[in-house]
Amino acid sequence: MERKESGFLNERAIVIPKDILNKNSLNPLTSLLYPTDIGYYPKAQGHFRERQTGCSQHILIYCNDGEGWYDIGKGKNIIKKNQFFIIEARTPHIYGASNANPWSIYWIHFTGEKSSLFSSLFNKTHTITDDKTARYNDRIQMFNEILANLEMGYSIENMEYITLCLWHLLGSFRYVPQFREVNKPKPQDLVQNIINYMKKNLHKQLTLEEIAAYAKYSPTYLSNIFSQKSGMSIINYFNLLKIQKACSLLDFTDKKIKEIAYELAFNDPYYFSKVFTKHMHLSPREYREKKKG
Repeated sequence: MERKESGFLNERAIVIPKDILNKNSLNPLTSLLYPTDIGYYPKAQGHFRERQTGCSQHILIYCNDGEGWYDIGKGKNIIKKNQFFIIEARTPHIYGASNANPWSIYWIHFTGEKSSLFSSLFNKTHTITDDKTARYNDRIQMFNEILANLEMGYSIENMEYITLCLWHLLGSFRYVPQFREVNKPKPQDLVQNIINYMKKNLHKQLTLEEIAAYAKYSPTYLSNIFSQKSGMSIINYFNLLKIQKACSLLDFTDKKIKEIAYELAFNDPYYFSKVFTKHMHLSPREYREKKKG
């Protein structure tokens, strides 16, 4: 297979001219941190790069699809979707795309007086764990925003804005919990989401573990949040929703009590009657016969 450094279908890449970089190094704002090169290589079949003496800038590579690898002299490290690495400046390295499933990568070279502040990320693989707060698209949008502004030109205002975007972008990799906080469901939103899910599944025997898996939280964390906001356990609340539905069926249908029990996933009608009586202080039959309104 042909190896190549660039030239991929639908790629984007910008190398900032040397004279602009010199100006950035003298500007009090941009001198602290600024990009020198940036790009996006989709499905980069045959991608391969070797620098025997390293690069004068730090290199961030973020894989948003496929697979690749890198080697900084300590053996090959496999990179998969939603993983990234930053090669420290002047570190000899080789990296490339997988032959079977070539990566799609966003990459950026950066330097500046304060670029070493991100040294805790250098020369190791990092995984961005998947959950509802991950903000994958927001991070990609920041790459695209830097690219789009560079495509507009190299004015002082553009370069200063790009520097601020770069701080945010690198911060999103360095401070992942803080970056995710804005998308973290508020406890009340989370509780309502769980209640809605339970309402749609009254015909099932849901367990706490199944509900937690749906919400993508641990059972312990979810139980604590739910009980704090609702005043009862998740399973007790689920049973109350079932009893509420049972009352409606008793009031507005002619279904037999046994049928209602089975419809609400109570395999034992006697147990259904026991749970109903516990909550309503009436048996299902007594409830149906009682005058309402």
